[in-house]
Amino acid sequence: MLSRLMSGSSRNLEREYSCTVRLLDDSEYTCTIQRDAKGQYLFDLLCHHLNLLEKDYFGIRFVDPDKQRHWLEFTKSVVKQLRSQPPFTMCFRVKFYPADPAALREEITRYLVFLQIKRDLYHGRLLCKTSDAALLAAYILQAEIGDYDPGKHPEGYSSKFQFFPKHSEKLEKKIAEIHKTELSGQTPATSELNFLRKAQTLETYGVDPHPCKDVSGNAAFLAFTPFGFVVLQGNKRVHFIKWNEVTKLKFEGKTFYLYVSQKEEKKIVLTYFAPTPEACKHLWKCGIENQAFYKLEKSSQVRTVSSSNLFFKGSRFRYSGRVAKEVMESSAKIKREPPEIHRAGMVPSRSCPSITHGPRLSSVPRTRRRAVHISIMEGLESLRDSAHSTPVRSTSHSDTFLPHVRSGRADSSERVAVIADEAYSPADSVLPTPVAEHSLELMLLSRQINGAPCSIEEEKESEATTPTAAEVEALGGELKALCPGHNRPEAEQSGHLKGPPKQQQQQQQQGGKSVPLD
Repeated sequence: MLSRLMSGSSRNLEREYSCTVRLLDDSEYTCTIQRDAKGQYLFDLLCHHLNLLEKDYFGIRFVDPDKQRHWLEFTKSVVKQLRSQPPFTMCFRVKFYPADPAALREEITRYLVFLQIKRDLYHGRLLCKTSDAALLAAYILQAEIGDYDPGKHPEGYSSKFQFFPKHSEKLEKKIAEIHKTELSGQTPATSELNFLRKAQTLETYGVDPHPCKDVSGNAAFLAFTPFGFVVLQGNKRVHFIKWNEVTKLKFEGKTFYLYVSQKEEKKIVLTYFAPTPEACKHLWKCGIENQAFYKLEKSSQVRTVSSSNLFFKGSRFRYSGRVAKEVMESSAKIKREPPEIHRAGMVPSRSCPSITHGPRLSSVPRTRRRAVHISIMEGLESLRDSAHSTPVRSTSHSDTFLPHVRSGRADSSERVAVIADEAYSPADSVLPTPVAEHSLELMLLSRQINGAPCSIEEEKESEATTPTAAEVEALGGELKALCPGHNRPEAEQSGHLKGPPKQQQQQQQQGGKSVPLD
């Protein structure tokens, strides 16, 4: 009997689990791990597969059964952290954005960071004025399709690509103009480098927004960047705290505290409220890791941190990696032949509801992969002979984001959202990851039902294209069908924060059944 129990226990310990990790080009890497395998083992497998040496900037993200995001901790068991049934699905993403991405030692590292920032641009996390948006998109075009060729690139060719959550015809023409006249002769590596140099100058570079509320109940997004802690609220950045001014990070339940010491011994405590205690703890851990990575001179200075004023109470956490200064010093010592980079073919984004894909080319050499299959929506123009990795979209702008209930309107293709030139509204534009499927359609649809234009610039055009009462009623019915709990009383919407209808809509999208990992 004892021998039978021991043999059963031995088999359980030796059990293998299948893991699938989605890479930055939307390809997938599949491997098997033992039950007691640590996060470091899986991460090292990935980095070996990617031929990546400057790996400290990256991490593995997953969503637990309660739909809370986490970064995989390398010192703990993978199986115990995920708490879900195998096969396990995770994402390989940039965790610590380089302060100067153009200064990265190897091209393979710059390429992976380029892919991450391109995703940030597409999902609305990297915000910018129209002129900057056009330049960034033109760099992407140059990197992926090369020099402009009238024989291959007909009029309106830039409209076939989805660079941002929102497009306008004017912006597409500007993108094409820059691509045609200013970027000729640039190699993919040069275009990617220029893209990184421009992106790092933007105010929301490196922002992975955490939705919260301030003490007055107003919606806010908290984020950690290479340069410090930021708070985005309304149409501006309301706080920017440098890392050397942050003295303590703490949380209790849903409440997050940031202690700041500024000039003349001025001390400030910023208080914010997260949607759940789990979200607040995740925010706190992200803050501890970012502060250690960017602020400390060496990893030997890292200390275990308590979430409470009393060390023996609350949660305790310790950052386990190297710090930015050590990473840069280590990168300077890299001496090897630059690894070959196999840039991605036409790879669709999982968050784009209407895209096509052609032959999938690996972004980096790999032994295992599984094709990503995404349904092709009706009316889509396919570019199967193209070799780009930016999502392709329908010629009809409205069909890209909105259900076909609007297709009968003659002016529907003209009512598109654009990026504001003068100001942005993080509360409306920043989509905290993960982005749920169809979240963009639901967001834009709900805003039109409420009479709100899709962006700041669109206000100028909204009067001419305001929906009639009948159209509003039809759109409202469509939204109810897509999101049944939309009109439930606030008290019945368990797990949702109280707040303005627009904020409730975003929170409801995050609390849906499907939580992608992006």
